[in-house]
Amino acid sequence: MGLAKESKARIIQQFHQHESDTGSSEVQIALLTHRITELTDHLKRHKKDHHSRRGLLQMVSRRRRLLNYLRRVDDEKYQNLIAALGLRK
Repeated sequence: MGLAKESKARIIQQFHQHESDTGSSEVQIALLTHRITELTDHLKRHKKDHHSRRGLLQMVSRRRRLLNYLRRVDDEKYQNLIAALGLRK
């Protein structure tokens, strides 16, 4: 259930800070958000897939920790990212 190479490259291109950036907080959060939405759709079809549900909860927790870190370090980047990803009101 991994990301396709093209979609991952597109997400990295959209959220990177410099040309070789693949691991910044913004990129990690964007990739996790994409995986979370795909897995959420999967779980809507397969309601009894509890193993994937556990993985989803772990991804949501990891994204939450990264968002908390980004908010502590740079609140402006945090606000721009959640607006771009549509995570909050």
